Amino acid sequence: QVQLVESGGGLVQPGESLRLSCAASSRNTFFFNDVAWYRQAPGKERAWVATHSVNRERSYADSVKGRFRIDRDDHGNTAYLDMNNLSTEDMATYYCNLSQLGVWGQGTQVAVCA
Repeated sequence: QVQLVESGGGLVQPGESLRLSCAASSRNTFFFNDVAWYRQAPGKERAWVATHSVNRERSYADSVKGRFRIDRDDHGNTAYLDMNNLSTEDMATYYCNLSQLGVWGQGTQVAVCA
């Protein structure tokens, strides 16, 4: 079964940017499967952030629209989440997901502190 590994999380100040990566263990994974990012803040439920479909359609939660961008590379095995103008409300563990396969990564933490 394909595995996902997230990276790129860290500590930033409000207004700064981060790029998260999601690496799939199999080539072309994201050519055949929609990829999504979710996030979970402490004490809250996991929430959907963005989806990149196999047809290159992108959709976003209202809370991140205009600040985040989801993308994938030309080899179909790495997905990205570019996050701009981060605020403390964006602090969470971010997870990569293949919904059709029910596969999740282990998560990467994003902290935003002044």
